[in-house]
Amino acid sequence: MTCYGGVAAAAALPSPPPATLNTLPSPPSNTFVRVREVGSGGAEDPNTVVKQSVDGFKWRLLVSYDGTRYKGWQFQQTPPTIQCILEKALTQATKLERKDLHLVGASRTDGGVHAWGQVAHIITPFNYDSLDSIHAALNGLLPPDIHVREISAVVPEFHARFSAKGKVYQYKIYNDAIMDPFQRLYAYHVTHKLNAAVMREAANHFIGTHDFSAFVNSSRNDGMPNPVKTIFRFDIIKMGALLQLEVEGSGFMYRQVRNMAALLLQIGKEAIPPDIVPKILATHDRKELAKYTSAAAPAHGLCLVAVKYNEEHLQLPLGCPTTSLGRHHIVSKCKVPFY
Repeated sequence: MTCYGGVAAAAALPSPPPATLNTLPSPPSNTFVRVREVGSGGAEDPNTVVKQSVDGFKWRLLVSYDGTRYKGWQFQQTPPTIQCILEKALTQATKLERKDLHLVGASRTDGGVHAWGQVAHIITPFNYDSLDSIHAALNGLLPPDIHVREISAVVPEFHARFSAKGKVYQYKIYNDAIMDPFQRLYAYHVTHKLNAAVMREAANHFIGTHDFSAFVNSSRNDGMPNPVKTIFRFDIIKMGALLQLEVEGSGFMYRQVRNMAALLLQIGKEAIPPDIVPKILATHDRKELAKYTSAAAPAHGLCLVAVKYNEEHLQLPLGCPTTSLGRHHIVSKCKVPFY
């Protein structure tokens, strides 16, 4: 496989001159990006698929951000959003127009939600000899609360959103009478003593394949064809006053994780029993959840930790540069070697 989308495409190209950037005079026309039409809230319709011809090279970006001062990931005309800021930096670093980058994120996180492992992809009409320079330039243009941790070449079939086979989210709760000021932006403060054991018992009821309609805010999922998702694990980890809810699943709908966290909080306060979870799931009705918790858990406690893909989607294509993990800038007169 090559950056072009064909096995033999690279063999037909002459060796590029030693430069940071190689512009292709005529990229192949058989490279496609898979695009799904979505509703206003981002609900994916697997029955509606549009093929859009895009010539060029596809790149995966691993992005981390503090979502405190942003209105979520998704591009909006009224910034700031993560996508807006990232696209602005990308247009400066690549000299491409926004529409030509085709930036897509794996998860459209809400305002105030953080990410350690957001994944996005872009397309450029040129290849790079090395990704280190563009990586350094990009992070130099970004504000300190958004950074690209990795850049790598990916096969044309890779799609940040639709190729994902799973996602991992963490929801943090600081359970103490007095809030740790260093946790205030990243953990929800709960003064009521929580029973972690009953929360674990309740979380186990989420594991497996279920219809999660009762845990979805329908206003952003009108037209969602399939609310059935699989939860692979749901761990409740206690570290002193910090309680960490970590859930891994095949996918999540709008505010699903925060709604599950809100219910677990009520169970942890021993206001309702843990066996209420399967009863609510069975109703497929958001109004049933509202009887026990009126609102989703606050956004600032949630973090997208990782997006999972099959190995074939992450294979490095032939003829493309190695993955950039950033580079250290070392200025030292020390003669002792670094180990």
